[in-house]
Amino acid sequence: MNTSDEGTRKTLRARGIDKRFASVRALAGVDLDLPAGRVTALVGENGAGKSTLLKILTGDYQPDAGTLEVAGEHVSFASPSESRAAGIRVIAQESEIVPFVSVAENIYLGALPGARGVVSQRRLLEHAAADLARFGFTGFLDPRTRGVDLSPAQRQMVEIVRALIDEPQIICFDEPTSSLSDTETTVLFGLIARLRNDGCAIGYVSHRLREIFEVADQVTVLRDGKLIGTRTISETTESEIVQMMVGRDLSAMFERTPHAVGAVALELTGVCTDDVTDISLAVRKGEVVALAGLVGAGRTELALAISGDRPITSGTIMVDGVSKRFDSPADAITAGIGLAPEERKADALIMVRTVRDNIALVVLGRLSRFGFVDRRAERELATTYINQLRIRTPSMSQLVQNLSGGNQQKVVLARWLAKETDILVLDEPTRGVDVGAKAEIYAIIDGLSAKGVAVLVISSELPEVLGLADRIVVMQDGRITGELARADATEERILTLAIADHLSAEGARP
Repeated sequence: MNTSDEGTRKTLRARGIDKRFASVRALAGVDLDLPAGRVTALVGENGAGKSTLLKILTGDYQPDAGTLEVAGEHVSFASPSESRAAGIRVIAQESEIVPFVSVAENIYLGALPGARGVVSQRRLLEHAAADLARFGFTGFLDPRTRGVDLSPAQRQMVEIVRALIDEPQIICFDEPTSSLSDTETTVLFGLIARLRNDGCAIGYVSHRLREIFEVADQVTVLRDGKLIGTRTISETTESEIVQMMVGRDLSAMFERTPHAVGAVALELTGVCTDDVTDISLAVRKGEVVALAGLVGAGRTELALAISGDRPITSGTIMVDGVSKRFDSPADAITAGIGLAPEERKADALIMVRTVRDNIALVVLGRLSRFGFVDRRAERELATTYINQLRIRTPSMSQLVQNLSGGNQQKVVLARWLAKETDILVLDEPTRGVDVGAKAEIYAIIDGLSAKGVAVLVISSELPEVLGLADRIVVMQDGRITGELARADATEERILTLAIADHLSAEGARP
Protein backbone atom coordinates (compact mmCIF):
# COMPACT_ATOMS: atom_id res chain seq x y z
CA MET A 1 0.00 0.00 0.00
CA ASN A 2 1.28 3.50 -0.73
CA THR A 3 -0.83 6.54 -0.01
CA SER A 4 2.08 8.67 1.12
CA ASP A 5 2.01 11.16 -1.79
CA GLU A 6 0.92 14.54 -0.37
CA GLY A 7 -1.56 15.09 -3.16
CA THR A 8 -3.49 11.95 -2.38
CA ARG A 9 -3.63 12.24 1.42
CA LYS A 10 -7.11 12.65 2.84
CA THR A 11 -8.06 14.29 6.10
CA LEU A 12 -11.54 14.00 7.57
CA ARG A 13 -13.16 16.92 9.40
CA ALA A 14 -16.56 16.84 11.11
CA ARG A 15 -18.02 20.09 12.39
CA GLY A 16 -21.07 20.74 14.56
CA ILE A 17 -22.53 17.25 14.13
CA ASP A 18 -25.99 16.89 15.69
CA LYS A 19 -28.11 13.73 15.80
CA ARG A 20 -31.39 13.04 17.57
CA PHE A 21 -33.39 9.85 18.02
CA ALA A 22 -36.88 10.89 19.09
CA SER A 23 -36.34 12.90 22.31
CA VAL A 24 -32.74 11.69 22.82
CA ARG A 25 -29.96 13.95 21.56
CA ALA A 26 -27.19 11.46 20.77
CA LEU A 27 -24.74 14.06 19.43
CA ALA A 28 -24.72 17.78 20.20
CA GLY A 29 -22.48 19.95 18.04
CA VAL A 30 -19.57 17.49 17.91
CA ASP A 31 -16.32 18.29 16.08
CA LEU A 32 -13.85 15.60 15.04
CA ASP A 33 -10.56 15.77 13.12
CA LEU A 34 -8.85 12.73 11.62
CA PRO A 35 -5.63 14.13 10.13
CA ALA A 36 -3.70 12.21 7.50
CA GLY A 37 -0.72 10.35 8.88
CA ARG A 38 -1.96 10.39 12.49
CA VAL A 39 -3.91 8.08 14.82
CA THR A 40 -6.75 9.79 16.65
CA ALA A 41 -8.27 7.88 19.56
CA LEU A 42 -11.98 8.45 20.21
CA VAL A 43 -13.01 7.64 23.78
CA GLY A 44 -16.01 8.02 26.05
CA GLU A 45 -18.35 5.96 28.17
CA ASN A 46 -20.98 3.77 26.53
CA GLY A 47 -23.73 6.14 25.40
CA ALA A 48 -21.26 9.00 24.87
CA GLY A 49 -22.04 9.07 21.12
CA LYS A 50 -19.02 7.28 19.64
CA SER A 51 -21.03 4.64 17.75
CA THR A 52 -23.49 7.22 16.45
CA LEU A 53 -20.62 9.35 15.14
CA LEU A 54 -19.02 6.35 13.42
CA LYS A 55 -22.35 5.45 11.79
CA ILE A 56 -22.56 8.99 10.41
CA LEU A 57 -19.08 8.58 8.91
CA THR A 58 -20.16 5.30 7.27
CA GLY A 59 -23.42 6.69 5.88
CA ASP A 60 -25.62 4.45 8.04
CA TYR A 61 -26.99 7.59 9.71
CA GLN A 62 -27.37 11.10 8.34
CA PRO A 63 -26.69 14.02 10.70
CA ASP A 64 -29.50 16.43 11.58
CA ALA A 65 -26.99 19.29 11.47
CA GLY A 66 -23.32 19.84 10.84
CA THR A 67 -20.88 19.23 8.00
CA LEU A 68 -18.36 16.63 6.87
CA GLU A 69 -15.23 17.33 4.82
CA VAL A 70 -12.92 14.83 3.13
CA ALA A 71 -9.69 16.25 1.70
CA GLY A 72 -11.11 19.75 2.12
CA GLU A 73 -14.29 19.08 0.14
CA HIS A 74 -17.76 19.04 1.68
CA VAL A 75 -19.40 15.61 1.46
CA SER A 76 -22.65 14.00 2.56
CA PHE A 77 -23.37 10.30 2.59
CA ALA A 78 -26.85 9.02 1.87
CA SER A 79 -25.67 5.40 2.10
CA PRO A 80 -22.69 3.28 3.14
CA SER A 81 -21.69 2.85 -0.49
CA GLU A 82 -21.16 6.60 -0.83
CA SER A 83 -18.94 6.60 2.26
CA ARG A 84 -16.91 3.72 0.85
CA ALA A 85 -16.53 5.54 -2.46
CA ALA A 86 -15.01 8.45 -0.52
CA GLY A 87 -12.35 6.08 0.85
CA ILE A 88 -13.73 5.65 4.38
CA ARG A 89 -13.82 2.31 6.20
CA VAL A 90 -15.01 1.54 9.73
CA ILE A 91 -13.93 -1.85 11.09
CA ALA A 92 -16.73 -2.82 13.46
CA GLN A 93 -16.28 -4.58 16.79
CA GLU A 94 -19.01 -7.09 15.94
CA SER A 95 -17.69 -9.00 12.95
CA GLU A 96 -19.97 -10.01 10.09
CA ILE A 97 -18.82 -13.40 8.90
CA VAL A 98 -20.63 -15.77 6.55
CA PRO A 99 -20.40 -19.07 8.46
CA PHE A 100 -20.22 -21.75 5.78
CA VAL A 101 -17.80 -20.24 3.27
CA SER A 102 -14.03 -19.91 3.51
CA VAL A 103 -11.92 -17.10 4.95
CA ALA A 104 -10.93 -16.24 1.38
CA GLU A 105 -14.56 -15.88 0.30
CA ASN A 106 -15.36 -13.83 3.41
CA ILE A 107 -12.50 -11.45 2.67
CA TYR A 108 -13.70 -10.74 -0.87
CA LEU A 109 -17.45 -10.63 -0.28
CA GLY A 110 -18.96 -8.65 -3.15
CA ALA A 111 -15.63 -8.49 -4.98
CA LEU A 112 -14.56 -12.06 -5.72
CA PRO A 113 -11.60 -12.13 -8.13
CA GLY A 114 -12.45 -13.94 -11.34
CA ALA A 115 -12.66 -13.76 -15.08
CA ARG A 116 -15.98 -13.45 -17.00
CA GLY A 117 -17.87 -14.04 -13.76
CA VAL A 118 -16.19 -17.39 -13.08
CA VAL A 119 -14.37 -17.61 -9.74
CA SER A 120 -11.25 -19.76 -9.64
CA GLN A 121 -10.82 -21.30 -6.18
CA ARG A 122 -7.08 -21.61 -6.75
CA ARG A 123 -6.79 -17.95 -7.70
CA LEU A 124 -9.05 -16.94 -4.82
CA LEU A 125 -6.88 -18.75 -2.28
CA GLU A 126 -3.70 -17.29 -3.80
CA HIS A 127 -5.14 -13.75 -3.54
CA ALA A 128 -6.21 -14.34 0.05
CA ALA A 129 -2.84 -15.78 1.07
CA ALA A 130 -1.07 -12.78 -0.47
CA ASP A 131 -3.32 -10.29 1.32
CA LEU A 132 -3.00 -12.10 4.65
CA ALA A 133 0.78 -11.91 4.27
CA ARG A 134 0.59 -8.24 3.28
CA PHE A 135 -1.23 -7.35 6.49
CA GLY A 136 0.78 -9.65 8.76
CA PHE A 137 -1.89 -12.29 9.52
CA THR A 138 -0.40 -15.30 7.70
CA GLY A 139 0.33 -17.27 10.87
CA PHE A 140 -3.11 -16.60 12.32
CA LEU A 141 -5.49 -17.40 9.46
CA ASP A 142 -5.78 -20.18 6.86
CA PRO A 143 -7.69 -18.87 3.81
CA ARG A 144 -9.42 -22.28 3.50
CA THR A 145 -10.97 -22.26 7.00
CA ARG A 146 -14.75 -21.85 7.11
CA GLY A 147 -16.23 -18.86 8.87
CA VAL A 148 -18.08 -21.04 11.36
CA ASP A 149 -14.77 -22.49 12.58
CA LEU A 150 -13.09 -19.15 13.29
CA SER A 151 -12.37 -17.89 16.80
CA PRO A 152 -13.56 -14.38 17.77
CA ALA A 153 -10.00 -13.12 17.22
CA GLN A 154 -9.81 -14.67 13.76
CA ARG A 155 -13.20 -13.20 12.81
CA GLN A 156 -11.87 -9.78 13.77
CA MET A 157 -8.80 -10.30 11.57
CA VAL A 158 -11.00 -11.18 8.59
CA GLU A 159 -12.92 -7.92 9.15
CA ILE A 160 -9.67 -5.96 9.17
CA VAL A 161 -8.30 -7.54 5.98
CA ARG A 162 -11.65 -7.15 4.21
CA ALA A 163 -11.68 -3.44 5.02
CA LEU A 164 -8.09 -2.80 3.92
CA ILE A 165 -7.76 -4.73 0.65
CA ASP A 166 -8.73 -1.78 -1.54
CA GLU A 167 -6.44 0.63 0.33
CA PRO A 168 -8.82 3.12 1.95
CA GLN A 169 -7.30 6.37 3.18
CA ILE A 170 -9.56 7.04 6.19
CA ILE A 171 -9.88 4.06 8.53
CA CYS A 172 -11.65 3.78 11.89
CA PHE A 173 -11.09 0.80 14.19
CA ASP A 174 -13.92 0.17 16.69
CA GLU A 175 -12.63 -1.82 19.71
CA PRO A 176 -10.34 -3.89 17.44
CA THR A 177 -8.45 -5.69 20.22
CA SER A 178 -11.42 -6.81 22.34
CA SER A 179 -10.98 -10.38 21.05
CA LEU A 180 -7.25 -10.38 20.32
CA SER A 181 -4.39 -11.89 22.30
CA ASP A 182 -1.30 -9.86 23.17
CA THR A 183 0.57 -11.34 20.21
CA GLU A 184 -2.28 -10.57 17.80
CA THR A 185 -2.58 -7.06 19.24
CA THR A 186 1.13 -6.48 18.60
CA VAL A 187 0.62 -7.46 14.94
CA LEU A 188 -2.36 -5.11 14.67
CA PHE A 189 -0.43 -2.20 16.20
CA GLY A 190 2.38 -2.82 13.73
CA LEU A 191 -0.15 -2.69 10.90
CA ILE A 192 -1.66 0.55 12.22
CA ALA A 193 1.84 2.07 12.39
CA ARG A 194 2.40 1.14 8.72
CA LEU A 195 -0.93 2.66 7.71
CA ARG A 196 -0.12 5.85 9.60
CA ASN A 197 3.32 6.05 7.98
CA ASP A 198 1.67 5.59 4.59
CA GLY A 199 -0.42 8.69 5.25
CA CYS A 200 -3.76 7.16 6.24
CA ALA A 201 -6.04 9.06 8.59
CA ILE A 202 -6.87 6.66 11.40
CA GLY A 203 -9.54 6.72 14.08
CA TYR A 204 -9.20 4.32 17.01
CA VAL A 205 -12.04 3.61 19.45
CA SER A 206 -11.13 1.69 22.60
CA HIS A 207 -12.04 1.41 26.27
CA ARG A 208 -8.49 0.24 27.01
CA LEU A 209 -6.71 3.45 27.87
CA ARG A 210 -3.28 1.82 28.03
CA GLU A 211 -3.65 0.89 24.34
CA ILE A 212 -4.45 4.47 23.45
CA PHE A 213 -1.17 5.67 24.90
CA GLU A 214 0.64 3.01 22.88
CA VAL A 215 -1.00 3.50 19.50
CA ALA A 216 -2.47 7.03 19.25
CA ASP A 217 -1.05 10.50 18.55
CA GLN A 218 -4.05 12.38 19.95
CA VAL A 219 -7.26 11.59 21.80
CA THR A 220 -10.74 13.09 21.45
CA VAL A 221 -13.14 12.66 24.38
CA LEU A 222 -16.94 12.56 24.16
CA ARG A 223 -19.37 12.62 27.09
CA ASP A 224 -23.16 12.52 26.87
CA GLY A 225 -23.05 13.30 23.14
CA LYS A 226 -20.83 16.35 23.54
CA LEU A 227 -17.20 17.05 22.69
CA ILE A 228 -15.24 17.47 25.93
CA GLY A 229 -11.89 18.07 24.30
CA THR A 230 -8.94 16.81 22.29
CA ARG A 231 -5.49 16.24 23.79
CA THR A 232 -2.11 15.33 22.37
CA ILE A 233 -1.13 11.97 23.85
CA SER A 234 2.31 13.17 24.93
CA GLU A 235 0.70 16.02 26.91
CA THR A 236 -2.00 14.14 28.84
CA THR A 237 -2.41 11.29 31.33
CA GLU A 238 -4.80 8.40 31.90
CA SER A 239 -6.28 10.11 34.93
CA GLU A 240 -7.01 13.29 32.95
CA ILE A 241 -8.73 11.32 30.20
CA VAL A 242 -10.82 9.35 32.72
CA GLN A 243 -11.84 12.61 34.40
CA MET A 244 -12.87 14.03 31.03
CA MET A 245 -14.80 10.86 30.14
CA VAL A 246 -16.82 10.42 33.31
CA GLY A 247 -16.77 13.83 34.96
CA ARG A 248 -15.95 12.29 38.32
CA ASP A 249 -12.99 10.83 40.18
CA LEU A 250 -12.54 7.07 39.75
CA SER A 251 -9.33 6.77 41.76
CA ALA A 252 -11.05 4.29 44.09
CA MET A 253 -12.10 1.89 41.31
CA PHE A 254 -10.70 -1.17 43.09
CA GLU A 255 -11.66 -0.40 46.68
CA ARG A 256 -12.39 -3.61 48.58
CA THR A 257 -14.71 -3.90 51.55
CA PRO A 258 -12.92 -5.59 54.49
CA HIS A 259 -14.68 -8.83 55.46
CA ALA A 260 -13.93 -12.30 56.75
CA VAL A 261 -13.39 -15.14 54.28
CA GLY A 262 -15.36 -18.30 55.00
CA ALA A 263 -15.11 -22.00 54.27
CA VAL A 264 -14.21 -23.45 50.88
CA ALA A 265 -17.21 -23.11 48.57
CA LEU A 266 -15.75 -24.52 45.34
CA GLU A 267 -12.89 -27.00 45.16
CA LEU A 268 -11.40 -28.66 42.09
CA THR A 269 -9.00 -31.59 42.46
CA GLY A 270 -7.13 -33.03 39.47
CA VAL A 271 -9.81 -31.88 37.03
CA CYS A 272 -9.15 -32.81 33.40
CA THR A 273 -11.17 -32.14 30.27
CA ASP A 274 -10.29 -32.30 26.59
CA ASP A 275 -8.77 -28.82 27.03
CA VAL A 276 -7.32 -28.62 30.57
CA THR A 277 -5.13 -30.96 32.63
CA ASP A 278 -4.83 -31.63 36.36
CA ILE A 279 -6.51 -28.47 37.61
CA SER A 280 -6.62 -28.14 41.39
CA LEU A 281 -7.84 -24.92 42.99
CA ALA A 282 -10.24 -23.67 45.66
CA VAL A 283 -12.39 -20.58 46.12
CA ARG A 284 -13.65 -19.71 49.60
CA LYS A 285 -16.86 -17.94 50.52
CA GLY A 286 -16.32 -14.20 50.29
CA GLU A 287 -13.13 -14.59 48.25
CA VAL A 288 -12.34 -13.28 44.78
CA VAL A 289 -9.92 -15.55 42.90
CA ALA A 290 -8.68 -14.46 39.47
CA LEU A 291 -7.66 -16.79 36.66
CA ALA A 292 -4.92 -15.07 34.67
CA GLY A 293 -3.08 -16.17 31.53
CA LEU A 294 -2.75 -15.48 27.85
CA VAL A 295 -5.54 -16.10 25.37
CA GLY A 296 -5.72 -19.86 24.76
CA ALA A 297 -4.46 -20.76 28.24
CA GLY A 298 -7.62 -22.78 28.93
CA ARG A 299 -9.34 -20.40 31.35
CA THR A 300 -12.65 -20.21 29.47
CA GLU A 301 -12.64 -23.97 28.93
CA LEU A 302 -12.20 -24.47 32.68
CA ALA A 303 -15.08 -22.08 33.38
CA LEU A 304 -17.30 -24.09 31.05
CA ALA A 305 -16.38 -27.31 32.88
CA ILE A 306 -17.18 -25.74 36.26
CA SER A 307 -20.54 -24.55 34.94
CA GLY A 308 -21.52 -27.94 33.47
CA ASP A 309 -21.13 -26.95 29.82
CA ARG A 310 -18.06 -29.16 29.20
CA PRO A 311 -17.66 -32.72 30.54
CA ILE A 312 -14.74 -33.51 32.82
CA THR A 313 -12.82 -36.70 32.01
CA SER A 314 -11.27 -37.13 35.46
CA GLY A 315 -10.93 -35.38 38.78
CA THR A 316 -13.59 -34.03 41.14
CA ILE A 317 -15.59 -30.85 41.61
CA MET A 318 -16.81 -30.24 45.15
CA VAL A 319 -19.39 -27.66 46.25
CA ASP A 320 -19.49 -26.97 49.99
CA GLY A 321 -17.55 -30.17 50.59
CA VAL A 322 -19.87 -32.39 48.55
CA SER A 323 -18.67 -34.03 45.33
CA LYS A 324 -20.77 -33.02 42.31
CA ARG A 325 -21.21 -34.31 38.80
CA PHE A 326 -22.57 -31.90 36.22
CA ASP A 327 -24.11 -33.35 33.08
CA SER A 328 -25.51 -29.97 32.03
CA PRO A 329 -25.47 -26.28 33.02
CA ALA A 330 -28.80 -26.90 34.77
CA ASP A 331 -27.03 -29.27 37.18
CA ALA A 332 -24.45 -26.58 38.02
CA ILE A 333 -27.15 -23.96 38.54
CA THR A 334 -28.99 -26.31 40.88
CA ALA A 335 -25.72 -26.75 42.83
CA GLY A 336 -25.45 -22.97 43.25
CA ILE A 337 -23.01 -22.08 40.45
CA GLY A 338 -23.64 -19.25 38.02
CA LEU A 339 -21.62 -18.34 34.90
CA ALA A 340 -21.40 -14.96 33.19
CA PRO A 341 -19.70 -16.05 29.92
CA GLU A 342 -17.25 -14.05 27.82
CA GLU A 343 -19.61 -13.80 24.86
CA ARG A 344 -22.60 -12.31 26.69
CA LYS A 345 -24.56 -11.55 23.53
CA ALA A 346 -24.22 -15.04 22.09
CA ASP A 347 -24.14 -17.18 25.23
CA ALA A 348 -25.85 -15.31 28.09
CA LEU A 349 -28.52 -12.92 26.88
CA ILE A 350 -31.63 -13.36 24.77
CA MET A 351 -31.11 -10.22 22.76
CA VAL A 352 -34.67 -9.97 21.37
CA ARG A 353 -36.27 -10.27 24.82
CA THR A 354 -36.71 -7.58 27.44
CA VAL A 355 -34.54 -6.62 30.39
CA ARG A 356 -37.24 -8.07 32.65
CA ASP A 357 -37.29 -11.40 30.80
CA ASN A 358 -33.51 -11.74 30.91
CA ILE A 359 -33.22 -10.99 34.62
CA ALA A 360 -35.95 -13.48 35.54
CA LEU A 361 -34.74 -16.25 33.23
CA VAL A 362 -33.26 -18.62 35.83
CA VAL A 363 -35.87 -18.02 38.55
CA LEU A 364 -39.07 -18.56 36.56
CA GLY A 365 -39.87 -21.63 38.66
CA ARG A 366 -39.83 -19.50 41.79
CA LEU A 367 -42.03 -16.88 40.15
CA SER A 368 -44.59 -19.34 38.80
CA ARG A 369 -47.80 -20.73 40.24
CA PHE A 370 -49.65 -23.64 38.62
CA GLY A 371 -47.44 -23.32 35.55
CA PHE A 372 -48.05 -19.60 35.01
CA VAL A 373 -45.51 -16.83 35.68
CA ASP A 374 -46.67 -14.28 38.25
CA ARG A 375 -46.08 -11.14 36.19
CA ARG A 376 -46.37 -8.84 39.18
CA ALA A 377 -43.68 -10.76 41.04
CA GLU A 378 -41.53 -10.75 37.89
CA ARG A 379 -41.86 -6.95 37.57
CA GLU A 380 -41.00 -6.47 41.25
CA LEU A 381 -37.92 -8.67 40.86
CA ALA A 382 -36.73 -6.77 37.79
CA THR A 383 -37.34 -3.41 39.44
CA THR A 384 -35.29 -4.46 42.47
CA TYR A 385 -32.20 -5.33 40.47
CA ILE A 386 -32.52 -2.53 37.92
CA ASN A 387 -32.39 -0.12 40.87
CA GLN A 388 -29.77 -2.04 42.86
CA LEU A 389 -27.32 -2.35 39.96
CA ARG A 390 -28.27 1.00 38.42
CA ILE A 391 -29.06 -0.56 35.05
CA ARG A 392 -29.62 2.34 32.66
CA THR A 393 -32.70 1.46 30.65
CA PRO A 394 -35.82 3.45 29.71
CA SER A 395 -37.93 0.66 31.21
CA MET A 396 -37.80 -3.01 32.14
CA SER A 397 -39.64 -3.64 28.85
CA GLN A 398 -36.70 -2.38 26.79
CA LEU A 399 -35.13 -5.04 24.55
CA VAL A 400 -31.75 -5.96 26.01
CA GLN A 401 -30.13 -5.59 22.57
CA ASN A 402 -30.70 -1.84 22.84
CA LEU A 403 -28.64 -1.45 26.03
CA SER A 404 -24.97 -0.49 26.17
CA GLY A 405 -22.40 -3.23 26.78
CA GLY A 406 -21.97 -2.27 30.42
CA ASN A 407 -25.69 -2.38 31.09
CA GLN A 408 -26.03 -5.70 29.28
CA GLN A 409 -23.36 -7.09 31.60
CA LYS A 410 -25.26 -5.76 34.61
CA VAL A 411 -28.37 -7.63 33.40
CA VAL A 412 -26.34 -10.86 33.38
CA LEU A 413 -25.13 -10.16 36.92
CA ALA A 414 -28.67 -9.26 38.02
CA ARG A 415 -29.82 -12.70 36.86
CA TRP A 416 -27.42 -14.44 39.25
CA LEU A 417 -28.18 -12.05 42.09
CA ALA A 418 -31.84 -12.91 41.61
CA LYS A 419 -30.94 -16.59 41.76
CA GLU A 420 -28.95 -15.92 44.96
CA THR A 421 -26.15 -18.09 43.63
CA ASP A 422 -23.35 -19.03 46.05
CA ILE A 423 -20.56 -19.38 43.48
CA LEU A 424 -20.18 -16.99 40.56
CA VAL A 425 -17.81 -17.49 37.61
CA LEU A 426 -17.21 -14.29 35.62
CA ASP A 427 -15.44 -14.68 32.26
CA GLU A 428 -14.06 -11.30 31.08
CA PRO A 429 -16.78 -9.39 32.96
CA THR A 430 -15.73 -5.96 31.66
CA ARG A 431 -14.92 -6.83 28.05
CA GLY A 432 -16.07 -3.99 25.79
CA VAL A 433 -17.26 -1.98 28.80
CA ASP A 434 -16.39 1.68 29.37
CA VAL A 435 -14.37 2.86 32.34
CA GLY A 436 -17.35 4.21 34.27
CA ALA A 437 -19.32 0.98 33.91
CA LYS A 438 -16.18 -0.97 34.85
CA ALA A 439 -16.03 0.86 38.17
CA GLU A 440 -19.68 -0.03 38.81
CA ILE A 441 -19.12 -3.70 37.94
CA TYR A 442 -16.08 -3.81 40.24
CA ALA A 443 -18.27 -2.44 43.04
CA ILE A 444 -20.87 -5.15 42.34
CA ILE A 445 -18.19 -7.87 42.55
CA ASP A 446 -16.91 -6.38 45.80
CA GLY A 447 -20.43 -6.31 47.21
CA LEU A 448 -21.03 -9.93 46.26
CA SER A 449 -17.84 -11.11 47.94
CA ALA A 450 -18.69 -9.08 51.06
CA LYS A 451 -21.98 -11.01 51.22
CA GLY A 452 -20.11 -14.32 51.15
CA VAL A 453 -20.36 -15.22 47.45
CA ALA A 454 -17.33 -17.13 46.12
CA VAL A 455 -16.21 -15.33 42.95
CA LEU A 456 -13.91 -16.74 40.25
CA VAL A 457 -12.94 -14.03 37.75
CA ILE A 458 -11.27 -14.60 34.39
CA SER A 459 -9.64 -11.46 33.02
CA SER A 460 -7.02 -10.61 30.42
CA GLU A 461 -6.51 -7.12 31.86
CA LEU A 462 -3.72 -7.29 34.42
CA PRO A 463 -4.67 -4.09 36.30
CA GLU A 464 -8.14 -5.60 36.72
CA VAL A 465 -6.68 -8.88 38.00
CA LEU A 466 -4.40 -7.09 40.46
CA GLY A 467 -7.15 -4.77 41.65
CA LEU A 468 -9.95 -7.30 42.12
CA ALA A 469 -8.39 -10.53 43.32
CA ASP A 470 -7.50 -11.85 46.75
CA ARG A 471 -5.52 -14.61 45.03
CA ILE A 472 -4.38 -15.05 41.45
CA VAL A 473 -4.10 -18.45 39.75
CA VAL A 474 -2.12 -18.39 36.49
CA MET A 475 -2.68 -20.83 33.62
CA GLN A 476 -0.79 -21.74 30.48
CA ASP A 477 -1.61 -24.37 27.86
CA GLY A 478 -4.42 -25.85 29.95
CA ARG A 479 -2.40 -26.18 33.16
CA ILE A 480 -1.88 -24.13 36.31
CA THR A 481 1.65 -22.72 36.37
CA GLY A 482 1.47 -20.88 39.68
CA GLU A 483 -0.50 -18.98 42.30
CA LEU A 484 0.09 -15.55 43.84
CA ALA A 485 -1.38 -13.85 46.89
CA ARG A 486 -2.70 -10.33 46.36
CA ALA A 487 0.17 -8.80 48.34
CA ASP A 488 2.83 -10.63 46.29
CA ALA A 489 1.37 -10.16 42.82
CA THR A 490 2.78 -7.85 40.16
CA GLU A 491 2.24 -7.68 36.41
CA GLU A 492 5.76 -9.02 35.86
CA ARG A 493 5.21 -12.04 38.12
CA ILE A 494 1.88 -12.87 36.49
CA LEU A 495 3.36 -12.64 32.99
CA THR A 496 6.35 -14.75 33.99
CA LEU A 497 3.99 -17.53 35.14
CA ALA A 498 1.81 -17.08 32.03
CA ILE A 499 4.78 -17.80 29.73
CA ALA A 500 6.68 -20.13 32.06
CA ASP A 501 6.93 -23.04 29.63
CA HIS A 502 8.19 -20.77 26.85
CA LEU A 503 10.85 -19.35 29.16
CA SER A 504 11.93 -22.88 30.10
CA ALA A 505 12.13 -23.85 26.45
CA GLU A 506 14.24 -20.79 25.68
CA GLY A 507 16.57 -21.61 28.57
CA ALA A 508 16.96 -25.20 27.38
CA ARG A 509 18.18 -24.17 23.93
CA PRO A 510 21.89 -24.69 23.29
